[in-house]
This record gives sequence, structure tokens and C-alpha cells, in this order.
Amino acid sequence: MLFTCPGAVARGGRSPRTGGGRRHFGVDIHCHVHHPAVDEMVRHVFSPDREPSMRYSNDLSRATNHRQRENVWTCLTSVEQRLRDMDKMGIDVQAISPSPAHFMYWLPPELGRKVSRSVNEHLASIVKARPDRFVALAHVPLQSPDAAADELAYCVTRLGFRGVEIGTNVAGTEISRGRDQFWGKAQELDVVVFMHPNGFTGGERLSDHYFNNVIGNPLDTTVAVGHLVFDGVLERFPKLKIVAAHGGGYVAHYPARMDHVWGARADARSVLKRLPRRSLAKLYFDTIVFDRQQLKHLVNLWGADHVLVGTDYPYDMGMYDPRGFVDGCDFLTAADKAKIEGLNAAKLLKITGRLKSMGIRAR
Repeated sequence: MLFTCPGAVARGGRSPRTGGGRRHFGVDIHCHVHHPAVDEMVRHVFSPDREPSMRYSNDLSRATNHRQRENVWTCLTSVEQRLRDMDKMGIDVQAISPSPAHFMYWLPPELGRKVSRSVNEHLASIVKARPDRFVALAHVPLQSPDAAADELAYCVTRLGFRGVEIGTNVAGTEISRGRDQFWGKAQELDVVVFMHPNGFTGGERLSDHYFNNVIGNPLDTTVAVGHLVFDGVLERFPKLKIVAAHGGGYVAHYPARMDHVWGARADARSVLKRLPRRSLAKLYFDTIVFDRQQLKHLVNLWGADHVLVGTDYPYDMGMYDPRGFVDGCDFLTAADKAKIEGLNAAKLLKITGRLKSMGIRAR
């Protein structure tokens, strides 16, 4: 569904409810900012064929995406419009992260480093202007693991960022391989790693019906999570705080097959030392699953402590009534609703001090 950003209240869903009693503190872990200056920085090297989300799309999808970009441009770039929409959705704090279009891990390392720094300085300016409403997740040049670790350290120690957003592959290679410098730095700094796809690599079969996003995005997350588990990243770095977008893709709902193969075959145990479910249980997932029964399954498998509200603001595959969606889950206790709507994210992002100032205790 296409929408025009200014004046829209609930893109992709009904209008948020108003009134009633005191609401829970609300944090959005999944929302994006576009930095137009980056488009100019890469114009001389950019090619749509390098981006799976563009390469594996038919003409109608490309045209629809172009119209959507025009419709949501104000939302992606205007802090004032963003604040108005946050108020309508009942979001107290956004953890702003770069548009996935900014990943571009195919860039030469030096240009990738410059892109990351430009994006991060822009995000920092937004947080500086409204520190009561925003925290930031960094962009890093993941194609260069040392530079990615350095940029993350800069953003956390110098700019006060609360974490980092990364893609689910690096120009078709696995984020789990050859990047221990980055993973080690993320664990050392004790920050959130928000993992977000940008189309499925090798997705010729997904070119029609926007399948590259509908099926491809959660599929790429599933493949990335599978490698993080079976390549042993979550065993080597057990204190990582990884949030997987879109409810974690498909792997979050199908752990038993991973457990089975680990026990049945030697080739599934070549690195991983313990049952896959033990690694999977360390992950966190956002609420963008579009159906309360899907959310119930997610909570039943991994616990309400590991689920966080996300909107995917401002894209048309998002959910824009996060409170109505969670509040309408009769299988959740009031305490669990409070955790999912904001307390879990507040702990991960280390913004519990803001809750104290509001008289809310993070439990």
C-alpha cells in the first residue's frame, strides 16, 4: 500500500488508539533515516545491479518503489514530521538507524568508511537536537571488519550511540565469517546489533510480486542467523545482543529442524559445540509479523523478554499501530505488554534513566 507521509497516521494499519489510562513507555527499535548527502557521495560508482533489492525486481516493483520513495521522503528526512508521527503512534523514543539503502557493502573500503562517518554524524545531529526522543544505531563499513570495529567504537565512545545496524550479508558473503574483529568489539562495548536485510542475494525467482522483499527479506535474515549459529559466532561471543528484524525471519519459528540436524549429522557439528537452540535463545526479535498468532508463537518460543516493538517507519511494509497490536494480544500479561512495548528495548539501549525520570521502573 502506498501512502503520503505528511498527515498519514497509520501506514499499513489502523489509526493508533487514543485516550484510556496510563500507557506503557514506548520504544521503536526498527525505524530508518535517510541521509541525502550519501546519495551524492556514491553517485559516481552506484549501480542498481549491485543491490539485490533493485536487481531482483520487475519493472512494476521498481516503479512502485520509486513512487514510495517520493511519498515517504519527508518522513525519511524531516525530524519534525518524524516527531509528529511518533506522537501519533505513541512512541516515546526511536532508536534511529540508517536506511538499508545506505549499507552498500560493495563500496571500496575507503569510500565505505567515509559513507559510514557521514551517516553517523548526521544521526548524531538528530539525537543532539532531541536527546529526549532519539538514540542512534550506527552505520559501519562491514566490508572492512577492522574499519567497522573502529567506526563502532567511535560512534559509541565519542557520539554516544547505543548500537549498530548491519545488513544480513556483505555483498553476498556471510556476516558470520572473517568478521570477528567487529563481533568482538560489539560485545566489548556491550551494545545492540540490529540486523536488517535488504533483499535476497541470488533472487531471480523472487523478482515478481515484490517477493524479493515479502519472501526474500525474511529469508536472508534466516540464512544470516543460521550462519551466526552454526558458524559459532554466538558461542564465541556469548554476550552479543542481536536483534533480528521482521520477527527474525523464518528461523525464529523453526528451531526444531536445526536442533535435529545438529544431532543427526556430523557436517552440522563441524563448528557448533552445543544445541543450536541455545544460541538462538540469545537473540531478540521485533514485532513486525503482522499477525497476533505469529507474535504468540514468537513469545511462546523465546519469551516476552526477547521481543521488542518495531514499526519499520516509514516504509509501506511497516506496522504503524504498535500499541494497538500488542495491547490487543490477550495472551500477554500487562507486565509482558510493558516489556514488549518499551522496557525490553530500554534495557538493551541503556535508556532506563529516562524511565526513572517518568516514574517508571524497568523490571
